[in-house]
Amino acid sequence: MFFAVIATTVTLAAVFVPISFFPGRAGSLFAEFGFVLAFAVTVSSFVALTLAPMLASRVLARTVSPGRASVLIGRFGTGLAKLYGRILDACLGAPLVVVVVAVGFAAAAVVGFRFLPAELTPLEDRGFIPIFVSAPQATTVDYTDGQIRQIEAAARPFLESGEATNMFAIAFGRGGGGFMFLTLAPWSERERSQAEITSDLNARLQQIPGVQVFARRPNSLGIRGGGRGLQFAVVGDDYEALADAAGQMSRALEDNPSFSRVRVSYDTTQPQMSIRIDRDRAAEIGLPLASIAAAVQTLLDGRDLGNFFIGDNPIRIRVRVPSGMIQDANALDGIQLRADSGQMIPLSSIVTFEEIAVAPNLPRQDQLRAVPVTAGLADGVDLQQAMAIARDLAANIGPSGTSLAFTGEAKELETAGRGAGRTFIFALLVVVLVLAAQFESFASAIILIATVPFGVAAAVFAILLTGGSLNIYSQIGLVLLVGLMSKNGILIVEFANQLRDAGQTVREAIRNAAMIRLRPVVMTMISTVFGGVPLLLLAGAGSEARRALGWIIVGGLGFATLATLFLTPVVFSLLAPLSRPRAAESRRLADELQAAERDQAGSS
Repeated sequence: MFFAVIATTVTLAAVFVPISFFPGRAGSLFAEFGFVLAFAVTVSSFVALTLAPMLASRVLARTVSPGRASVLIGRFGTGLAKLYGRILDACLGAPLVVVVVAVGFAAAAVVGFRFLPAELTPLEDRGFIPIFVSAPQATTVDYTDGQIRQIEAAARPFLESGEATNMFAIAFGRGGGGFMFLTLAPWSERERSQAEITSDLNARLQQIPGVQVFARRPNSLGIRGGGRGLQFAVVGDDYEALADAAGQMSRALEDNPSFSRVRVSYDTTQPQMSIRIDRDRAAEIGLPLASIAAAVQTLLDGRDLGNFFIGDNPIRIRVRVPSGMIQDANALDGIQLRADSGQMIPLSSIVTFEEIAVAPNLPRQDQLRAVPVTAGLADGVDLQQAMAIARDLAANIGPSGTSLAFTGEAKELETAGRGAGRTFIFALLVVVLVLAAQFESFASAIILIATVPFGVAAAVFAILLTGGSLNIYSQIGLVLLVGLMSKNGILIVEFANQLRDAGQTVREAIRNAAMIRLRPVVMTMISTVFGGVPLLLLAGAGSEARRALGWIIVGGLGFATLATLFLTPVVFSLLAPLSRPRAAESRRLADELQAAERDQAGSS
């Protein structure tokens, strides 16, 4: 049993540590998680090898007459053990049937996996709703304040009904826009969830003209822009081409029922003065470009000439035109400049002024010019599905040289998905190597790993049956499942190897090991499952994330225990003959040593 405890501890620690290296912002949430679990498992193994035997020697030494309940539970357990023995004999008698059923179950899970909705985090009820307001450029604070008053009126019914308890709003002084914060009532005091209230609120907000306003569904990761739906950027080399491609993409998304409230964050609404100088004409009449630039700057914005000192006190000197002299571009036509010849030249003869509209900022994504696009998701549409639709639409939109770059939650979902896959594969590889080193046999390691696909398949069906999604929490649960399944398998395989070393056949060893280890395996499963039940029952902030992990533990490990009790013995009976027992190897080594000693004695 000492060897089983050590093997289990090393395996679990080897599985838990890679979790701490999940990439991206989502991975930072679990930076300490894996190390804490590995440390806890290590400490628990020390307790199991020291404190538990001491307590057993004190407590179990006392003779206590069993009560009626203990007798009934004992009879029930004995009956289940007999039933398990009969089913196990049938499985060992038809191993190929068991393997085919297991492979079919895993194949069905692969098909079901494709129908799993994928998102960064499950839709959580955080108890508040942030509302963002975007107004046209150059709008006044009074205009934005008036629009926010209308938004407050749209949100006031939620305060009156008691679903919300507080509302805070602010209008920005620059850039046009504002922000609102709606605090919801405690979970026990309202019937509707945050998602339902947000959908209702967005339907009311869309009826307000003159501003773009939307209510978000925040997540627990604190990702900038999280909860806005699908966010991406059309990237390339030319802003005009990108803006045109983004406009086509926006129209395509609006025509698709999977999206709503599509917004392109590239508005050419900021006024700007465009100045063009006729360089040939300026050179012909003898006006240096520096003089023209200095004159235009002085007329439009003023120009610093330096400081004038009175004692040690500097006085800033700035040249500006009289107030009210330059009201628009037409006032610049009457300005004259002195050429090198001394002749006065009208500024309008060499300089052309034009008012144009430009974007207030030029965004970039991954060091490329970009035009951001945001689209809300319709009910029932997950983020991965939305990303796939966007990729298909983008394939036929935009000139060559433009591409799609996901941002916000979509980018984190891509990073987390790749990281989870690498972590899962790395965990499997580490478990194989650790088990091979512990058992001194790759066959034993493969026997334990062979049940992992069945356990993952059980977890997939648990997610499907509970209406969950594939998210960062369920992915972490799948990695944990690898270690927990290996733990149960070690209890049976390690004891079966000991029985083989004692001289039993493969079938006798695995049957006796499975029957003797039945109680520890079932007790481990029950304690783990019941430990995950509170994750499913507790409500409040973050309960959706806890349920995602809880269903993996409760449903996945519960079904996976069947793989440990039936599939592991069958796989052992098929693969164990490929390796020789350690006792046989020891006897072979002893025979070889004796033969060598006889040869040496004969030669002497």
